[in-house]
Amino acid sequence: MNETSASNFLRENNAKHYWHPMTDPKRSAEDPPLIITKGDGEYIWDIDENKYLDVTGGLWNVNVGHNRSEVKQAIIDQLDKIAYYNTFISSANPPSIELSAKLIEMLQPEGMTKVMFGSGGSDANETALKLARQYWKVMDHPEKTKFISLKNAYHGMQFGALSASGGILWRRAYEPLMPGFFQVDNPDTYRNPWTSDPSELANICVNILDREIQHQGPGTVAAFIAEPVQGAGGMIIPPDNYWPLLREVCDKHDILLIADEVITGFGRTGSMFGTRAWGVKADIMSFAKGINSGYIPLGATAVNKRVAEAWKRDHPLAPIMHGYTYSGHPLACAAANANLEIVERENLPQNAAKVGGYFLEQLKTLKEKHASIGDVRGKGLMLAIEFVKDRKTKEPFSPTDPYPALIAKHCRDHGVMVRNQAHRIILSPALTFNTSEVDEAISALNVSLQAGS
Repeated sequence: MNETSASNFLRENNAKHYWHPMTDPKRSAEDPPLIITKGDGEYIWDIDENKYLDVTGGLWNVNVGHNRSEVKQAIIDQLDKIAYYNTFISSANPPSIELSAKLIEMLQPEGMTKVMFGSGGSDANETALKLARQYWKVMDHPEKTKFISLKNAYHGMQFGALSASGGILWRRAYEPLMPGFFQVDNPDTYRNPWTSDPSELANICVNILDREIQHQGPGTVAAFIAEPVQGAGGMIIPPDNYWPLLREVCDKHDILLIADEVITGFGRTGSMFGTRAWGVKADIMSFAKGINSGYIPLGATAVNKRVAEAWKRDHPLAPIMHGYTYSGHPLACAAANANLEIVERENLPQNAAKVGGYFLEQLKTLKEKHASIGDVRGKGLMLAIEFVKDRKTKEPFSPTDPYPALIAKHCRDHGVMVRNQAHRIILSPALTFNTSEVDEAISALNVSLQAGS
């Protein structure tokens, strides 16, 4: 098949056989998705050779940028040795051993001592939830089975992870979900109904959590799970005192604290890990996305000494009857080892903090120019624009209103790829982003907002 024939085949079969994630199949059929064929650094190209600045970072995850030679070479080198063998019971592989040691080294400040691998963020959170329940059974508290999470949070698509997710949009088609999962209010500084004082808001939200734990019965609650910065569920950046207060209330009631670091891990927020920004140590941490920048699917779940010590007990439920065919996949782990070396060598968390700060200031300037922007917010290179019909009332655009999608389309037409989600635009570029690329993105957003008004 020559190049022209191959191109025609792709166009003809685009969305014909493939149900795309998070999309109405009818929409894909009517408006086939963009076919991305190439990436390099902070840029991607489509099948027609149109070039775009990738301000989505793939999907929050291509932290070191596209087409990094070091990561590709690590995969090739491993392919020359062995592409796959399972890590069940009696076998291991060098890259997974090396990665486990590297992660525990990086997580020393958090006190993590053990790690398990999966294929992505949903896997990582599913593992975290299962380990939390198993922990309490091994510790002879089998009644501690419930989980509390935040409204609008996103933790994944498996039934356990989805049950912990608090966004109705993701849940509704698959309900009823698993019993034993409950949600409380998130610390949304822009849309909460109580106060404009961030510190007071943190206290209110944690008091609500405290009341929910008491309502359920502390002796029945296994863990509280949250993202350090709530990503897909609204880009909610908590007040500075929120996570320290979470740690206090979890300790007060003897429940585990699970930090979903799938998005925030490995530098995106300007710290190597999201919780580290507030000096908080979780009991269990879940990772994916930035662990190997999406080069090959990988997730990881780490536990601290307190949790790990339980498995030293002589208990009939101590064996870990959990894992995946691709747990510790040698290619994925080799890619992660190379990726993390880049993250540390180039000090990408620091760059995310610096460039993200500049990006946020430019977004604030953009807000002054356009009345449809109700709020801009960000931490590191994790940013959002929230659109409103009326700034005074903060009335958002409805899910069916075309305005946010129109702005994203205008940006794409001007060579900048952003992600629209409900009444927001999400900005999550590679951590290698620089200020000139920020200016390029801001220019496209400004022109697009002018065209859309």
